[in-house]
Amino acid sequence: MQNRPDPRFHGSERAPLRGGRPRSPALPLRAHLRRFVDLRYRSVSRGSLLVLFSTIAAFRLSHFPNNHGTPWLLVPLVCAIAGTADTTRCMQKRWNWYHGGVVLCLYTDLMAIGMITFFLLYPLWL
Repeated sequence: MQNRPDPRFHGSERAPLRGGRPRSPALPLRAHLRRFVDLRYRSVSRGSLLVLFSTIAAFRLSHFPNNHGTPWLLVPLVCAIAGTADTTRCMQKRWNWYHGGVVLCLYTDLMAIGMITFFLLYPLWL
């Protein structure tokens, strides 16, 4: 048999012909961390983690089973809204599975914002 190149790949970039993009070289860990912290890059995990940590902080600040009202609950509420806005930036124009996952994360973020708002306003009703 003759030594022929694989017809699915072209050139030296080793990208499939069927709509694939060329693979970028692996980034070092410091570059990944820098991209995670940099607000110019979109990141679903950064927004979701911000909402998660603000929800945990709201549980701790409200003393959950007893529900003490405190104005400090506004800080986790603002952080959760900022995390939701950061997750919203990852939406795409056309629907695909990634877009569906972002929508699921947005619904989870809205539920967390509702819970933090409840912790903030419930002691006022008592």
